Amino acid sequence: MSQIPAEAARGVGEGERADPGVDRPLSLLSRAKFELVRALLTAWARCFSLSGLYMLGQFFGTFEYLFDYNRRRRVRAKLSQIFPEGLTVRQSRLFTWRYFCRIRCDKMLYLILDKVPRQKLLSRIRWHGKENLDTALANGKGAYIMLAHYGSHHVAGFMLALLGYRVSGVRDPKEAPLRQYIQQKFLATFPEASAVRVYYADNKFPRELYLEFKGNGILCTALDIERFRGERLKTCPVTIFGQQREFLTGTLQIAMRCGAPIMQGFVISRKNYYYRWELSAPLIDPDQAKDEPEIVARVMQKYADNIERHARQHPDHLMKI
Repeated sequence: MSQIPAEAARGVGEGERADPGVDRPLSLLSRAKFELVRALLTAWARCFSLSGLYMLGQFFGTFEYLFDYNRRRRVRAKLSQIFPEGLTVRQSRLFTWRYFCRIRCDKMLYLILDKVPRQKLLSRIRWHGKENLDTALANGKGAYIMLAHYGSHHVAGFMLALLGYRVSGVRDPKEAPLRQYIQQKFLATFPEASAVRVYYADNKFPRELYLEFKGNGILCTALDIERFRGERLKTCPVTIFGQQREFLTGTLQIAMRCGAPIMQGFVISRKNYYYRWELSAPLIDPDQAKDEPEIVARVMQKYADNIERHARQHPDHLMKI
């Protein structure tokens, strides 16, 4: 890894480094709103514990479920894609309600995550397959975790950083104000947060992604896009939910060229703010992971098959609705 392939530098990558906490400045109104909500949620959690905060989130989630008709309709449309055989009315309502409650509960915790004691945070995540990650990093070539737009990845990434892992990720350049605000709070409370690297999904030069693997770091990206991101980004067709879609492949190809083990991860939200972080064994033997169209297509289809299985098991973990 002394040199970066020239063809890669011309368009395989999807990211550009952005130091946490230095994104576009928040407006005074947004900052004041977040501070007020944070104060109220922090006081509630101190009085009634995280379990009480979870119950509060379920209450507001139910309220949103009852009155947000448009989003409720979009969730049901997404469920119909995941379950083409159809759902009963009761199942559709239950999965939709759970979606609203999970989203609201996770957002509440995320907003005050820096206020929760470190050990309490770490005790609330259950690792399944963490040994796969440690084994991968023992080779000194980093690790690549393929995520998907299902579940609360921001919580899992933050937990990895608290455990001392070098973590980086790629995300949409249209950063939500809440993410910017919380990143600043993380930096002020947890020094480990400064080690997290963030790359935006509109850059042409993937050099720093290569350096992440060279430094034995962990790169996490979600490749299951649903909108066109431009001709420059490389994609691969996969079959998922009975339809053909184009998923991004740039970071996967970089991982293959670096010899980094390629795994798949899912984050599952449980009751009372417990999380299950599932990490698979490598999707392909690193010695056989060559950046060739047939191999890339095989890995991507396996990735898509796992997403389909996960979505059917946890239909309330939809994102981007």
